[in-house]
Amino acid sequence: MVKNKLTILFLPESAYGPMNNCIGIAHQLHEIGHRCVFIIESSWKGKLIKYGFIEKYLNLSPDSCVYNENKQADEFWSDFISKQLLEFRKSTFEQLKTFIYSTWKALVDGVKYSNDELKKLIEEIKPDIIIEDNVVTFPALIINKNIPFVRIVSCNPLEFQYENDKLPPPYSGLSSNNNNSEWKKFKNEYKLIHYNIWNEFNNWLQQQGTSSLPQLQFIHTSKYLNLYIYPEIIDYDNMNLSSSWVRLDSCVRKCENEKFEIPLHFKNRKIIYVSLGSLGYNDVKLMKRLIELFRKSKHCFIFSFGSKYDQYIDLPENICGYEYLPQTILLPLVNMVITHGGNNTITESLHFGKPMIILPLFWDQHDNAQRLHETGYGIRLDTYKFTDQQMNESIEYLLNDQNVRQRFISIGKTIRARNGLELAAEKIQQCAFQARSHASVELKN
Repeated sequence: MVKNKLTILFLPESAYGPMNNCIGIAHQLHEIGHRCVFIIESSWKGKLIKYGFIEKYLNLSPDSCVYNENKQADEFWSDFISKQLLEFRKSTFEQLKTFIYSTWKALVDGVKYSNDELKKLIEEIKPDIIIEDNVVTFPALIINKNIPFVRIVSCNPLEFQYENDKLPPPYSGLSSNNNNSEWKKFKNEYKLIHYNIWNEFNNWLQQQGTSSLPQLQFIHTSKYLNLYIYPEIIDYDNMNLSSSWVRLDSCVRKCENEKFEIPLHFKNRKIIYVSLGSLGYNDVKLMKRLIELFRKSKHCFIFSFGSKYDQYIDLPENICGYEYLPQTILLPLVNMVITHGGNNTITESLHFGKPMIILPLFWDQHDNAQRLHETGYGIRLDTYKFTDQQMNESIEYLLNDQNVRQRFISIGKTIRARNGLELAAEKIQQCAFQARSHASVELKN
């Protein structure tokens, strides 16, 4: 246990990916004696206390002011995604003016609505260090003298490489090997659509006391410490990073109190985990297509259905589905994964050495799908246009090729040995103690 206890404040985005990453890191810090406080949207109320964390609540919109114990934890984004389902059938280029723009607008509106309340919470908590896992700057987090701010990036690294002309633009799903004309076309369209909302937000942030944002990015880089979660084996060449950036190969939370038992009739058969993420399961039509296709398979499938669980009835004997699954407990038990390409799922799958088929839907999922495909660590299929033959052949290849199997076993061992949680906790603790020491010297002078 540490002698000098820190108060460590976490503000994750109100979605399962960032939340779970922060829970994993906070658990590591809590175990060595630090006080961890989470500022969360009210739909998460009561869900973090079991870990020994302190909960404080922040309203991101007028609707979130009303607490309902039956609310789904990520209800805001789940409802938002449900209204956008048709957009995911469009190209990434077409999604820029619809889904991507409306997402940035919702995020910016949330920051402006909540910033005054957030200031009061920070004054109450008096943290030694502040950690944000999000894609937008909350000015109240970064304007505090002598309180270091740590940024966590739990999405594809292209998000903070927007100005790097040696890499494809974020949200595009374009190959790293494409000619620059495609990258340029996408970037020009992104700028045309998003410059005004970015510029207005940038001006507002500076009025709140922050520095200017990086060009067409909605969050600041920390001058203290930035952590990004992405395995080295699929990370990009030509990354432009300052010394404040640290890569975590994985950030897999411990689920000591959670269990999962493989159905008895699945034993001695190949098992495939199917998850389109905590938001992707809203596309019931796509999920039902997968069920009908896999109904004929000799393999077994475990589906994550989320809050749409009651819409799936009459499942065949080789498919079972659950409203909630402890993913980090389940992954070691399966043979492969079919995923939407969310950052958490791909890093956790590689952590446990599981090959993947990726069916991207939105945001950085297209970039992750492309990166896994071009590095040979996954197979990207067109989410809405893949043929039954393409899916079945991809499954058989990943399940039965011995070279693939041995390669992923080796990958998993390497990633697990690097212990991303321990590294993150070490860097955060070090950053906070250095800032505390610096502040003490300033007071003496």
